[in-house]
Amino acid sequence: MTEFKLTAPFTPQGDQPQAIAKLTAGLNDGLQKQVLLGVTGSGKTFTLAQVIAEVQRTTLVIAPNKTLAAQLYQEFKDFFPENR
Repeated sequence: MTEFKLTAPFTPQGDQPQAIAKLTAGLNDGLQKQVLLGVTGSGKTFTLAQVIAEVQRTTLVIAPNKTLAAQLYQEFKDFFPENR
């Protein structure tokens, strides 16, 4: 499997490092359901990208509509340019 290599012009800030650590630990401990809550623009997609890079696992991301799906696709494509 190809390594997930995150490319981003910024680093985790504020509550993001703690959220990344908790989500990563939960996945490594076998938790099947976790929730990441945040207001619009708080960096949820970036936080999830960090978790994907940490755990190195293929991930299914589901969006509630086509507009958000297209936005997420573009953001993840930008975060993981070597993983196309």
